[in-house]
Amino acid sequence: MGGTRCIVAGSFIDGSGEEARRNVFLEITDTIITAIGSAADLPRHDGEAIEDFAHCIVLPPLVDCSVSLSRSPSVDRGVRFSAEEAVPAERDAMLARHLRDCHAHGVLGVADSDDATGLVAQYREGMAQGSIVDIRSSGPLCRSRHSAADNPAGRDFLKIGYSNSLEDEESPYPLLAPEDLARILRRRGGRKAVVVANGRQQVAEALAAGCEAIEQGYGMGEDNLRTMAEQGVLWIPSVLRAKNGLDGASSGGEVCCRFSTRYVAPGKPIPGAEAFWRKTLAGQLAQLRHARTLGVKTAAGTGAGSVGILHGESMAEEMKLFRKAGYSLEETIRCASENGARFFGMENLGRLAVGRKATFLIARGTVQQLSRKLSYLEGIYVDGAPSTAYRKNPVKTA
Repeated sequence: MGGTRCIVAGSFIDGSGEEARRNVFLEITDTIITAIGSAADLPRHDGEAIEDFAHCIVLPPLVDCSVSLSRSPSVDRGVRFSAEEAVPAERDAMLARHLRDCHAHGVLGVADSDDATGLVAQYREGMAQGSIVDIRSSGPLCRSRHSAADNPAGRDFLKIGYSNSLEDEESPYPLLAPEDLARILRRRGGRKAVVVANGRQQVAEALAAGCEAIEQGYGMGEDNLRTMAEQGVLWIPSVLRAKNGLDGASSGGEVCCRFSTRYVAPGKPIPGAEAFWRKTLAGQLAQLRHARTLGVKTAAGTGAGSVGILHGESMAEEMKLFRKAGYSLEETIRCASENGARFFGMENLGRLAVGRKATFLIARGTVQQLSRKLSYLEGIYVDGAPSTAYRKNPVKTA
């Protein structure tokens, strides 16, 4: 792409956490943002293209810091089992569909984990022109003392299961001992380590071992939050996992969050489950509220690919929970874009500023309407041009 164009936005959120600005223009030369200013001061040059989005919001692309692209989020056990047993061509098609779902909802960066079959790694190798979504992969989730040396060359970061995931009461894998975790981190080869840990003791042990990020962190307590703030450790709270569990327990079945509408599959309610999930969700929201006060750096990660958590559109649901915990919209956008992009080294994503790539989302309406509009974007720009992969209305344009 060549030449210069200007985008006029009714509202502009840059991803830094600063307050949204009204009536802003972005000047784009080739693929780079070269100026940002008030629309009233828009420079006029002969032949310069001006695109008017005065009825819209411009914001950074989203980054989901916890997904499993190779897993189906279906609430139907038969569908999930079929996906696991599918032939390679079918599994490739499923992964590509998950990436399209992410892209369609403005999630242009993902951190994938638990790629036990190597499907994501094979997909990346086969994408000569690059993927529509920037993928960072941990390879298989590290669950044992030997996992760190399984395939270190194919990993962008290391993800370690030090606790069972929130939804898994039982796991076929024995939990790591503190000395095993420390040994794995010493042998990580310079890669950042994200540790799934819950409870005061296990989070404290993960922090003492020297991890760079804690995922989930349910019930970890104030002392661990303070340590994370002091050490600059990233927190990926994955609040939607608890919300999804509560919705499922409340309905007596399993739930898939789609535009906040429940899809219920047959199932019997488990005694005490609703009270457990309600308490768990309230506790995580309280921790998130406290983390904001303490200055803990947080990032959004949905757990997409888990039962009932859809790729792409679940990001808006996670962001709503950040808002419920007291984060402003601008702070939430920072957690859902800039913080994850910087942690995972996604150089072309994150904060919108002069000198950075002109990759951004356009949502129709006002700032107050943004949470709803993220599921139906007006447009997506990649490197200064409309995304060729995005269709606002795929049914009509098919």
